[in-house]
Amino acid sequence: MKTEIQEIEGKLIASLEGELDTAAALEAEKALQPLFEANGRDVVIECEKLEYIASSGLRILLSILKSAKASGSHVVLRNMNDDIKSVFTMTGLINLFDVEP
Repeated sequence: MKTEIQEIEGKLIASLEGELDTAAALEAEKALQPLFEANGRDVVIECEKLEYIASSGLRILLSILKSAKASGSHVVLRNMNDDIKSVFTMTGLINLFDVEP
């Protein structure tokens, strides 16, 4: 699992690559820590290269969403492939996030 965070035009852009499974969750959560402290900046999670997400990965993204909303930030999931989108749809989480194609 690779993660990269950049600040572009006042937004935090996080790129996820690989499999966000239970084995990668702890490391990914540490790497994504700046998203938990968005402090009003909007967060974009780029999922184009995300191949798989487990329940532990969903928990991380939900925690980011909760923290972001508490500070007035918005969270957008962008470029999810059909498999990832299916997981979000089946769990009902698709309704909690802003999703961009």
